[in-house]
Amino acid sequence: MKLVDRFLEYVKFDTQSDELTNLTPSTPGQMVFAKHLEEELKQLGLEEISLDDNGYLMASLPANCSDNIPTIGFIAHLDTSPDMSGRHVNPRIVEKYDGNDIVLNKEEGVVLTTKQFPELLDYTGQDLIVTDGTTLLGADDKAGVAEIISAVEYLMQHPEIKHGKIRIAFNPDEEIGQGAHKFDVEKFGAEWAYTMDGGAVGELEYENFNAAVARVTFSGLNVHPGYAKHKMLNSIRVANQYAIMLPRWETPEHTEDYEGFYHLIGFEGSVEKTVLTYIIRDHDRDRFERRKRELEHLTRKVNCEFPGCASIEIKDQYYNMREKIEPVMHIIDTAIKAMENAGVTAKVQPIRGGTDGAQLSFKGLPCPNIFAGGLNFHGRYEFVPIQSMEKAMNVIVEICSLVAQNK
Repeated sequence: MKLVDRFLEYVKFDTQSDELTNLTPSTPGQMVFAKHLEEELKQLGLEEISLDDNGYLMASLPANCSDNIPTIGFIAHLDTSPDMSGRHVNPRIVEKYDGNDIVLNKEEGVVLTTKQFPELLDYTGQDLIVTDGTTLLGADDKAGVAEIISAVEYLMQHPEIKHGKIRIAFNPDEEIGQGAHKFDVEKFGAEWAYTMDGGAVGELEYENFNAAVARVTFSGLNVHPGYAKHKMLNSIRVANQYAIMLPRWETPEHTEDYEGFYHLIGFEGSVEKTVLTYIIRDHDRDRFERRKRELEHLTRKVNCEFPGCASIEIKDQYYNMREKIEPVMHIIDTAIKAMENAGVTAKVQPIRGGTDGAQLSFKGLPCPNIFAGGLNFHGRYEFVPIQSMEKAMNVIVEICSLVAQNK
């Protein structure tokens, strides 16, 4: 099966994850997709195929040369974002894109415009896979899944390309931050790996945010408003006071590159009780810790004015994988060289978010992130150039070859 055909088949599977189910995988469609892939891997003739009850699928391509070559891995996730429906995905191919706006859905007036998405023009003349304007596409990360399997198939068809043992894995629930939680690193058995989960062609990432979530709870006192003087404590008003004490410009809409932020993602309240939910992000570990302390300081400040009103719970989510990658920078050098061999200019940049690779790196599997080719993830304007997918597949093949050459 060709790369594009494989991808177009995969996006038909409804694999949206759901953080509210407390299950792994969080939705049944992910296991349906995993079982489909399991059968495909068997038909390809891969070895050590395993699919556990949590939806983690692993397999091996045996080495075709010396045993002293490091075992490396490639990983992608099965799920698509909960942000938009991934059911009944109906993709189409825009051949030799001409640089004009693309009408995705005439009936609903959905248009992929170059004004809103100027990056479209970077792919003039290429073949783009787009949505029908009613769902997301699912290139995040079914493009990565298709690229990994197609690369392994290519290596099997070209035994003249020498490589060591290659491990591949597909995991559930990356989009809800749970993808690496039950990933068995010891069972996977690779010295290092790459997630194929980046965006535009050339992206190579080994730095990401340190991340935490904070829940600040405000307890109030409700009294009939006609008789509330010196008695009522409106928790909504106190929560609003707390929110505006944070730096106005340190929010996602005002930051870029290595700049961190506080992001208010939830505000639920009544007079009696209000809860603010924040995510805290910063690439620098010291600044990250200072941000957490600032929230704790503001909580104490509120309690000085309204004793016992506010309480805070902060939970770390993941850390910057850079500290785990820097001791093994040869894996980055290998990826850059592989991109050069595949005719791709590497764009090393920090991830303004998280990745399964970050958590896996702290579990003992150094795991930077490589582009899968898609753009505008998590919505109806998502698209992926076919040529970018082909280059991602070629990069995988080149990495496997380079590791064998540089054993």
